[in-house]
Amino acid sequence: MENAIQNRDEFLNQIAYRLGRERLITPIERPQWKYRPQIDVLKNATQDELLAVLKEQCKKIHTSFCVTELKNLPSALKDVVSIYGGGPIVTWKDERFSKWGLDMFLKEEWESYEWDPIKEEENIKIAEKANIGITISEITLAESGTVVQFTDKNKGRTVSFLPTAYIALIPKSSLVPRITQAAVKMREIYHTTGQVSSCINFITGPSNSADIELKLVVGVHGPVQAYYIVINDL
Repeated sequence: MENAIQNRDEFLNQIAYRLGRERLITPIERPQWKYRPQIDVLKNATQDELLAVLKEQCKKIHTSFCVTELKNLPSALKDVVSIYGGGPIVTWKDERFSKWGLDMFLKEEWESYEWDPIKEEENIKIAEKANIGITISEITLAESGTVVQFTDKNKGRTVSFLPTAYIALIPKSSLVPRITQAAVKMREIYHTTGQVSSCINFITGPSNSADIELKLVVGVHGPVQAYYIVINDL
């Protein structure tokens, strides 16, 4: 029964009945909007210009920021982890950590744990006790300073919000102007692979809330601090 949808037709037929109409079963044609201002924001910006926008936005979302060459990434990461007090660290199980020379480095320098899909609940308990969580941004929205994560069995979503501090590794090539372009990329991924991530996370700096008298409080229900390390991979 895994990945099977049960009673879909009956469910949709019931909704249509309650709406007092026939169920729509033919494809709906996408409207051709005359005005699409959302695609004009930072439309012709270069990657360097988007990087500048991201850097400025990080000041507004209480997120620290640095740029490094790929060859210097271990050194840059060491500096940031030291700022936050070292391990224990939890990371995704992602081949890019090895490709970028980080897997052995993390284990040699600090107590580091890699997400293990076999261990299920144990992963969450370890993430709860971790001082730092490290993940990689798949798409990065310059306008809002948002990293986008595609979670799967090897990339637990708790890595980015249960530890005390959060570090996002951001390939410069992942920068796009805003969520408009991210939506296009995600649609392209779906049409290419026929699949979508089990959970797509949009993370904009450390946790914060302004529920009480509109006064911003940072670090209330997730990572207290966040740091973006942009990797010059272009």
